[in-house]
Amino acid sequence: MGKKSYTNGNFSINGETKASTYKKGNTVYTNYNMSDTEKKIFDYAQNSFLNSLPQLNVFSDETKNQFKNQMEAYKNQGIKNIESIYTPMINNLKTDVASRFGNYDNSSFLSELKDIENSRSDAISSFAQDMILKENDLVNDELSRRYNYMNFLSGIQDQTYSNALNFGSASSANSSYGSSSSSSNSLAAFSAIANQALSLLKYFY
Repeated sequence: MGKKSYTNGNFSINGETKASTYKKGNTVYTNYNMSDTEKKIFDYAQNSFLNSLPQLNVFSDETKNQFKNQMEAYKNQGIKNIESIYTPMINNLKTDVASRFGNYDNSSFLSELKDIENSRSDAISSFAQDMILKENDLVNDELSRRYNYMNFLSGIQDQTYSNALNFGSASSANSSYGSSSSSSNSLAAFSAIANQALSLLKYFY
């Protein structure tokens, strides 16, 4: 067998070196070369994640006021809807009883009025429960939005790490301890590079 020697390697796309592998002393190094755009995106994701994490489950006064204003609007609309149903019913009952009896001091009016008031009381009670659910929805929607944003930032970082790993692996496969008399080593290296290249296509198509 011939004497073994180390061959440096790199992986390039469209003439741009994405990763390089070299040996220094007894250590082999593989570097992933980020473009300026990639670095800015990666740094933005990391910094945004760091800044957002401490406040993830904390609501600022501004956010609390937004909740309060939305709940106030929801309450006013709910009261308006209830009154739009039951106030005409009471007024119609008064008009009907007054035209038939001349006054409201009779059992028929009081009985029907009681039924209407009971129904309105039930509607108000039901709406109070809706208010609680609405407030919970506002809080959960805000938290969901925040967690989705954090997942988005995490995804950007994970994609960068994945690119570095894949490009680095392709570069490493393109470098080896070769033998001048061994064609199988060259074939294995070529096969590894081809497989790595195929695995990287998913990032571009």
